[in-house]
Amino acid sequence: MGDPEGRDFRAAFDAAHLPMALVDRDGSVVAANEALASLLGSAPGSLLGQQAADLVDLAAEARTWQAYREVLRGRQARLRCTRRLKHPDGHSVWAEVTLGPVPGTGDVLLSVADVSDRRDLQARLRHLQMHDPVTRLPNRALFFERLAAALEASSYERGGTGRIGLCYLDLDGFKAVNDTLGHRVGDRLLTAVAARLTQCADQSGYGRTGGHLVARLGGDEFALLVEDSTGTEELVDLARSVLAAVQEPFELAGQRLSVSASIGVVERVAEGTSATGLMQAADTTLYWAKADGKARWTLFDPERNAHRMTRQSLSSTLRPAVERGEFELEYQPLVDLESGVVRGVEALVRWNHPQFGTLTPNRFIGIAEEDGSIVQLGQWVLRTACRQARRWQIEHPSDSPVFVSVNVAVRQVWDSDLVGDVAEILADTGLAPQLLQLELTESAVMGSAGRPLQALQALSDMGVRIAIDDFGTGYSNLAYLSRLPVSVLKLDGSFVRGFRYEEGTHPNPADETIVEALVQLAHRLGLTVTAECVETAGQAARLRRVGCDTGQGWLYSRAVAPERIAEMIGARTAAD
Repeated sequence: MGDPEGRDFRAAFDAAHLPMALVDRDGSVVAANEALASLLGSAPGSLLGQQAADLVDLAAEARTWQAYREVLRGRQARLRCTRRLKHPDGHSVWAEVTLGPVPGTGDVLLSVADVSDRRDLQARLRHLQMHDPVTRLPNRALFFERLAAALEASSYERGGTGRIGLCYLDLDGFKAVNDTLGHRVGDRLLTAVAARLTQCADQSGYGRTGGHLVARLGGDEFALLVEDSTGTEELVDLARSVLAAVQEPFELAGQRLSVSASIGVVERVAEGTSATGLMQAADTTLYWAKADGKARWTLFDPERNAHRMTRQSLSSTLRPAVERGEFELEYQPLVDLESGVVRGVEALVRWNHPQFGTLTPNRFIGIAEEDGSIVQLGQWVLRTACRQARRWQIEHPSDSPVFVSVNVAVRQVWDSDLVGDVAEILADTGLAPQLLQLELTESAVMGSAGRPLQALQALSDMGVRIAIDDFGTGYSNLAYLSRLPVSVLKLDGSFVRGFRYEEGTHPNPADETIVEALVQLAHRLGLTVTAECVETAGQAARLRRVGCDTGQGWLYSRAVAPERIAEMIGARTAAD
């Protein structure tokens, strides 16, 4: 650099704030500026002749090392990677390393940008996104992310047990605290409970890396996840300690408060277990604990779960159960995958049977369709759901109204005046037709002709949306579908389960290709697409990437009471 231009370049190189070095084709440093020397805690002269790869740790990964060698040989134009560099004084620096050729020379320019602040900000933002603001515990999104990872990991290979356990608990007396003392005291109680749960988990998981995961799933629901559990006894011991800890009185705001907890306990082999299956078992067991008297833990019992009530006993009590008011509706959010806002809810009926406890639709809807009581039950569900949707709209005038989606059986179309019932219920409740969605199974819609088709067309003309539920499980005929008054497809959960794998480890890339093609075709037909059984943030991100419109599943919420939905309206979910 004897010429003036070279001297100017060298002066600029030395004075630059960006840490830089010139590297020859052998990877040796031939020049380094003050900024780089300061970043590495060395003098510029001491860096000369050293291998650049050693200075910025380029040999740590085989792929990065290979790319670096290609840049030195002139076979690759540029390399950019992030490295964690250790300063001699002991602190670490996150650095973005860039290498590229210097035109007209055989050298390569190495530049190192300190991105520690940016990394710290990203880490803080992720922590805020994945943690509950009240208790500071991991939230629902992080819990399901960890659960999915635990179920996918091969723990045997890392010396684990290959088993997984879960304590799923709900506070028994929390609503009374909120109602009498206010939400501020309620939040303080939740925080105190979270601290006790964390202490129990830390003591139980003593000697393990990180102990057990404690998460707040929402409201007064908490979960303790035990990876590599040693068996049922470990989970039972944990449940006992949690129950005892929660039942100890709390001193809050000068008040002595007492609550208890109901705990569902599940422990099983991780292989072959899905997040949905595990949570359903835990949810069922929690219901047992409450039904058995609350303030207790209950262990999942396959025999109790497999117990089937006789069809005769259910059928004989189904019709009068509607008149006795034994049914109630819970609602599961339908969330906009792009914005994270709740757009609608699906109404799901529960039968609070006086003898058999809470029954889900799969236990009685088939019987109701067979004996015709589905008509009376369906009318009640439709009226109750529309009334509730209208109530939310009135109570949240500044938020976009959420629509309600109601399942309809084929027999309701044949055995009743469904069009007349819907018109009357909408008029009585004041709900706009556009805020009602009716869901029919794919097999029912694809065979529509005559009266059913006329009914669907009349409902669509009225402004009611028609959705196909469990799409993809039957004999899909999209050409025929385009001639039906359908506006929404709900992808069956079997499609979505293939999305629970992380990038690069998907066992069958065709799953994503098929879903993307279905979404694109549906959009071209003017239909929107809802994905069911969304369990992880990774699934949600991939579904959003392929253009899916809305998501529904455990990631956002299980089916909950209307009050819980009211809390979600206008809020953004934590699933992104």
